[in-house]
Amino acid sequence: MTSLPPQPLSPLDGRYRAAVAPLADYLSEAGLNRARVEVEVEWIITLADRSLFGTTPLGDDDKTRLRALYVDFGADEIAWLAEKEAVTRHDVKAIEYLVRDRLDSLGLSGLAELTHFACTSEDINSASYALTVHRAVERVWLPALHRVIDALAALADAHRDAPMLSRTHGQPATPTTMGKELAVFVWRLRRVAAQVEGGEYLAKFSGATGTWSAHVAAAPDVDWPEVSRGFIEGLGIGFNPVTTQIESHDWQVELYDRIRHAGGILHNLATDVWTYISLGFFAQIPVAGATGSSTMPHKINPIRFENAEANLEISAGLLQTLSQTLVTSRLQRDLTDSTTQRNIGVALGHSLLALDNLTRGLGEISLSQHVLDADLDANWEVLAEAIQTVVRAEIAAGRSEITDPYALLKDLTRGRRVGAVELAEFVDGLDIGDDAKARLRALTPAGYTGLAARVVDLA
Repeated sequence: MTSLPPQPLSPLDGRYRAAVAPLADYLSEAGLNRARVEVEVEWIITLADRSLFGTTPLGDDDKTRLRALYVDFGADEIAWLAEKEAVTRHDVKAIEYLVRDRLDSLGLSGLAELTHFACTSEDINSASYALTVHRAVERVWLPALHRVIDALAALADAHRDAPMLSRTHGQPATPTTMGKELAVFVWRLRRVAAQVEGGEYLAKFSGATGTWSAHVAAAPDVDWPEVSRGFIEGLGIGFNPVTTQIESHDWQVELYDRIRHAGGILHNLATDVWTYISLGFFAQIPVAGATGSSTMPHKINPIRFENAEANLEISAGLLQTLSQTLVTSRLQRDLTDSTTQRNIGVALGHSLLALDNLTRGLGEISLSQHVLDADLDANWEVLAEAIQTVVRAEIAAGRSEITDPYALLKDLTRGRRVGAVELAEFVDGLDIGDDAKARLRALTPAGYTGLAARVVDLA
């Protein structure tokens, strides 16, 4: 058997490339290297702006030309780095050589020794990962999450008054509305989204073991912790001043746990909507030209929700592994985080793919109110809760001598189907006031939804 031409091993870079491509700008190897160049360049500018080691601040034109190294980072730089790393066997050292080479071509070779000055690789990496993950989450993942939330919120509002039989433990239960049930997911997801939006993205910039030792040896009179803080915060990320050789990654653990939490809620949404489709509560809108089954032409399979479910599970597994691995580093540094962090894009990619499927799936369903109505009409026994609660209120008000209303309703309804006629006869025979009887006689399963429609507005 002949070998295939070079192929992507991951489906994220093959079948699903279009759905996750925006993440590659930040969380691919090239995206990471572009951020590394950005950190190296901005560090040179920071040192020069402080006139350290005989330098003078760069003019605006020189800063613009220097920043073009990362602003215009592209195919030539990617190829250059691949060739150089094949020799150096060290990715960050290759970045340093790239910056030095470009300084020479820009006529700024006098700044060469400020490249990677007093830095350990993790200074560059921690800042680069903070930048790339922050940008990927803020510019790609969160907008995709909000598209799902917006689609859900629109459906919740549209179906706020659509009565539906609840199922607790899989059994008929107090009616609700479809809108209110979808609003539950809206509220949950908005809360977690706010937590993600409020998260920190931290970097360290304190040398080989977090002590600024080389910095102090070169310039003992400089307040290096404050220089580092100003530099890192100037990049738009937070500063961690107390570290080993590496930034401790706790912010990453917090972030990935929150994204995994969001994924768990989304997984719950996917399985619930799948179940509603199975029950016939939602009909799927046919997509022109699509095939539901290779052998059963009538089928429209809920593939968007199944795909989302599976990808959320893959994402959750990877995110949990990231959290477990990144929280620990032996003594002052080990390399377990290096290869682990290269999978951040894979973890977020599967989550992003799920979000894309959910957004599409939510746009391809329509409510079958007649199915919901039939389900409600077949389960009048769910009004037993209303009846026994009204009876209790009548007892408390001194208008009834009934001693155990719960047992009374239990005997009538438990494990039995009771229709409108039977319940009306039962209500007529109750020892309660006329007003209470009138309210109960007017009650139907479809009308027993309480404040469900108003709950939608609370989400």
